[in-house]
Amino acid sequence: MNLPNFLTIIRMALVPVFIVFFYLGQGGDRLYCVLAFAVFLVASGTDAIDGHIARKHNLITNFGKLMDPLADKVLTTAAFIVFVDAGIIPAWMVIVILAREFIITGLRGVAASEGVVIEAGLSGKLKTVFQMAAILFILLAAAIGGAPAAQVISGILSVIGLILLWIAVILTVYSGVEYLWKGRKLLNLK
Repeated sequence: MNLPNFLTIIRMALVPVFIVFFYLGQGGDRLYCVLAFAVFLVASGTDAIDGHIARKHNLITNFGKLMDPLADKVLTTAAFIVFVDAGIIPAWMVIVILAREFIITGLRGVAASEGVVIEAGLSGKLKTVFQMAAILFILLAAAIGGAPAAQVISGILSVIGLILLWIAVILTVYSGVEYLWKGRKLLNLK
């Protein structure tokens, strides 16, 4: 197993750790909020690192092409679901994001059955960057909280996180339409 693929597996393995720390932090213990932020930061950081290493050292594999975007989806989806459960973000945003992910995963499945691998395009990568940035700002806001001055900073970070999430939702819809347009021949939509 090469290093980029190992980092992808690490990213997936960190998802349950993130979830546990997030829920422990919901009890009011800021340390767990900080740990949830740190775990998500490390996990999302592996996404940039594994792709860079794979391209630089020509370590691109079919496993990486399939599992790297899947690991991103598992990580971001887990965060969005716990945010909805905690009442931090509205469920409809997550429904839009998940609907796009299911549709594009289905398209990739059809493509794979035809021997075609659909790699992530720029709009899909930007969508992921904005989703992860939104999550990080929301987590950082939860980690800071506390004293009145910290609550102001926390509120500002929350607003930035929600703005980034709105951008992510828009990019999610755009990239979904773009993938479907590119894959219309695979779906016999001419």
